[in-house]
Amino acid sequence: MSETPDIDPRLLEVVVCPLTREPLRYDREKQELISDKARLAFSVRGGVLILSIDEARELGPDE
Repeated sequence: MSETPDIDPRLLEVVVCPLTREPLRYDREKQELISDKARLAFSVRGGVLILSIDEARELGPDE
């Protein structure tokens, strides 16, 4: 059984949305960093944060 890698909490204190410069929240289940203000989800792949706006997923209305 493989474990989902955690993001270092200290990293989450300093990383911000590249569009809004607001803090991001981590969705461990989906392995994404969420920008509520921009309504974007940024992938976390193998513990690497993918903070490219071009690669971000737009959040749906119920997210």
